[in-house]
Amino acid sequence: MTATPPEPLTLRNLAAGHLGNESSVTYAPYWWDAAPRLESPGPALPAKADVAIIGSGFTGLSAALTLLDKGREVVVLDRGVPGYGASTRNGGQIGSGNQKFSVKRLIALRGEEKAAALLREGTRMLDYIEHLVETEKIDCHFRRCGRFRGAMRPEHYEAMAADMKDLKRVAGVESFMVPRSEQQSEIGSEVFFGGSVLPNDASLHPALYHSGLMQRVEARGGAIIGQAGVRHIARDTDGFRLKTDAGPIQCRDVLVATNGYTENLVDTLKRRIVTIRSALIATDELPADLTARLMPKNRVYGNTNRVFYYFRVAPGENRIVWGGRAAGATGARAFRHLANDLLTVFPDVGDIAVTHAWDGQIGYTHDALPHLGRMADGMHYAVGYCGTGVSRATYFGHKIALQIVGDPDGRTAFDDLAFPAFPFHSIAKRAVPIVAAWYRFRDTMKI
Repeated sequence: MTATPPEPLTLRNLAAGHLGNESSVTYAPYWWDAAPRLESPGPALPAKADVAIIGSGFTGLSAALTLLDKGREVVVLDRGVPGYGASTRNGGQIGSGNQKFSVKRLIALRGEEKAAALLREGTRMLDYIEHLVETEKIDCHFRRCGRFRGAMRPEHYEAMAADMKDLKRVAGVESFMVPRSEQQSEIGSEVFFGGSVLPNDASLHPALYHSGLMQRVEARGGAIIGQAGVRHIARDTDGFRLKTDAGPIQCRDVLVATNGYTENLVDTLKRRIVTIRSALIATDELPADLTARLMPKNRVYGNTNRVFYYFRVAPGENRIVWGGRAAGATGARAFRHLANDLLTVFPDVGDIAVTHAWDGQIGYTHDALPHLGRMADGMHYAVGYCGTGVSRATYFGHKIALQIVGDPDGRTAFDDLAFPAFPFHSIAKRAVPIVAAWYRFRDTMKI
């Protein structure tokens, strides 16, 4: 006798906490439906390699491609299934990484010349990922769709307008403002007070992109080995000796590319990264006419809250993929706030089912900037993308690989930035959910 499938959990029921149907939800990234994670650990671990890369996300795979093209023997190590982490768990939105500071604030922190260099390099990150996808012919739905960011208050709109002018003046970035009276052309919602559009921002399918990178690395002769967590790294006269769950390996250079999954292996990086969890849900398909009314330009979207949310239409399907900070709960309750936020923006979709729910880990730095370079012991690193990692990770992987081989094209505007540790790292890590709750309260109360 065939079992009756459970009734779907709708957005309305999830938002209200009526979770009797939560067994209908798949608690894994929606993206994995099109690109499942491969459980096989991969090839046997070789005894030696020129470069061992710890972490099989966008950073590690991008670095591996560049190193292989430079004639290096490369092994990419992952403690679990390759691509299990944030590279296949994000929302697939691609920006230049300029969202963490207003231009005015960045100039106050770094000076106008340095701010301009950092902002311009952010746009080159976008260009680089497009170049890589095109030249490697990776079928991952890459599209320059543009980004609409909705203002949650009238004063936010004015602040964004001033910031967009500064961004054009300092870094030549194009944008335009959409007043509330015209925002229906961008989004079918009344919750915003207008917004800004960055027309060159982009989107892709992150798991298909990751799978494509893996295939290109393996086609060039690189080894990607799962279930090979690194337990110890020792310096010796010939480079480094690594003890891994798959056995020992000797290498000349090591690249740490673990970002939000950086833990106790390298103390220098551990003290400089705080992990923040991000959560996402995906819905069942909406009627095509409803999708066209809610998101007529099919962009990627966000808002101006301190604890912001972000969303888009899934490529090739009329599903909504909606993300935000994770909540301190388990099961479907951990995603209830996402359904609430979604229905605040789009109240007409309450009867649509939630099909997938998942989370991932973001690597946040004390100065909210990404960092790459070489540690005192000679190991290289590229980490700290602060939630805007698709283009940053790809670009930083390429650049740090060039630095490893001594290519002057590896220079970046980020090279000379001090990489500060969190003054009280263990306290900062525990404070993350408290701070997020406080910011959410302030957003709700508009203070």
